[in-house]
Amino acid sequence: MKFASRLGCFLVVLVAGSAQGHGDIDFTGHFKYRFTGVSNPVNSVFNDTAGDATTNHGADVRLNFKWRYGGWNGRADYQFIGLKGDAFDIFRAVPQEKLFFASRVPTDKRRLFDLTDVITDGGNYAVVQRLDRLWLGHTGGDTTVRFGRQAISWGNGLIYTPMDFFNPFDPAAVDKEYKPGDDMLYGQYALAGGDDIQGVMVFRRSLETAEAEADKSTAAIKYHGLEATSEFDLLVAQHYADTVLAAGGNRELGDAVWRGDAVVTRTDDDTVLQLVTSLTRSWTAKNKNVSGIVEYFYNGFGQSDGDYSAEALAMNPDLVRRIARGELFTLARHYIAASATVEITPLLVVTPALFLNLSDGSALVQTVLQHDLRQDLVLLGSLNIPVGPEGTEFGGIESGQPGRYLSTGPGIFFQFAAYF
Repeated sequence: MKFASRLGCFLVVLVAGSAQGHGDIDFTGHFKYRFTGVSNPVNSVFNDTAGDATTNHGADVRLNFKWRYGGWNGRADYQFIGLKGDAFDIFRAVPQEKLFFASRVPTDKRRLFDLTDVITDGGNYAVVQRLDRLWLGHTGGDTTVRFGRQAISWGNGLIYTPMDFFNPFDPAAVDKEYKPGDDMLYGQYALAGGDDIQGVMVFRRSLETAEAEADKSTAAIKYHGLEATSEFDLLVAQHYADTVLAAGGNRELGDAVWRGDAVVTRTDDDTVLQLVTSLTRSWTAKNKNVSGIVEYFYNGFGQSDGDYSAEALAMNPDLVRRIARGELFTLARHYIAASATVEITPLLVVTPALFLNLSDGSALVQTVLQHDLRQDLVLLGSLNIPVGPEGTEFGGIESGQPGRYLSTGPGIFFQFAAYF
């Protein structure tokens, strides 16, 4: 079935049902325009293609439909996306293996349902329409069931999220309003005392055969428990062909909150540990509300020797696969992240942050600003400064060409969002 037909059929059912008194519909949406500009060092391969700076523009119209009738409910979120900029030239010039198979435009090649329609993709621009949410569910008593494209987030990591297999955000992402959806069957059963059991089955296709395959899918179950001053999670999963066991939680420590997860993955070749732990605390400084976080992340899939060359990464396929799938965004093993959100005024918030690779000493220094210009108008921006020598993760890893690196300099991000 064509994209337009899929969307049209679903919306006709929702609107017709509502018009006949068979349910309620909520309609919301937004328009976003974003700009990114990144400087390119003279020794960067990106400089060879885009010159001293890379600039990109993006626009996103999102229409969110929610329907409810009795215990039944559904959702359909439509996106119309326009992209233009130097990134298209870079994708063509730099071999895909160097970019970890990243896509120029949103794609559903791994998902069960193809709900993305590339209207045009040529030159230095692309236009795409897609459904980022499309599910039908039922809630009755203590049970909730949903099937279709939806998003969930698991785990207790706030910056690094090893327990979250489902399209986690890049730790340095600025706009985290909508997590990309996956095609899944989701269920939740609420227990006495606030505990609950959640289960998911995420269906995926093989990139090689385009067929849905069990060893590309994820089946997981998680128990969430509540105590007086703490919470805990226990998880078991079959993720792609790997067995995953995880445990984590959070608890009060005086005026602070401790959070953490430990994740053990059994692959074909090894048993790998990932660990995240953090402390968060809120306070008042000079009549300003401040909330801070310090988080440590151990990534057992990462490179242990600081060698990020193509040859070295080829010897670590478990890491490369997870980066290609959008599950990991780090190359080394040890990281510290710290941030503080400062409420300058009720409408203006500034968040300085540091992402530090403890293995090679490189870092990303970031400052994010969010300003509510007025009701339903939001300005979001960031300044990003990578720090580190050549050959390090943030200083620029080797490209395979002598004296050339996959490196970028300071960059800015600007986004204007209007909601309705």
